[in-house]
Amino acid sequence: MSGFQRITAGDAKALLDSGKLSVADIRDAMSYQAGHIQGASRVDNDNLADFMDTVGKDDPLLVCCYHGNSSQGAAQFFAGQGYTKVYSLDGGYELWKLAFPDLCERS
Repeated sequence: MSGFQRITAGDAKALLDSGKLSVADIRDAMSYQAGHIQGASRVDNDNLADFMDTVGKDDPLLVCCYHGNSSQGAAQFFAGQGYTKVYSLDGGYELWKLAFPDLCERS
């Protein structure tokens, strides 16, 4: 895959169910604490290097934001860093929490 792929919440859930998906939530800290995809890591400039050290470049990586817009730029960044299976969540966390409220958690 070159670049990244936009995927639906349903497709993201299927990847999450596979057990190997890493989720990078790029929203602000308060929004992340209020709710995020189960198992997601909040990623910002302060912890980006650490996050990238923990995720294999060939492992599936889902990038999540509020509505699926900002995540596209972040997904392109990860793809540019050599990640081969990068996905941007269409509809972002706002759609995810409506579709899969049982797969959300608070910090």
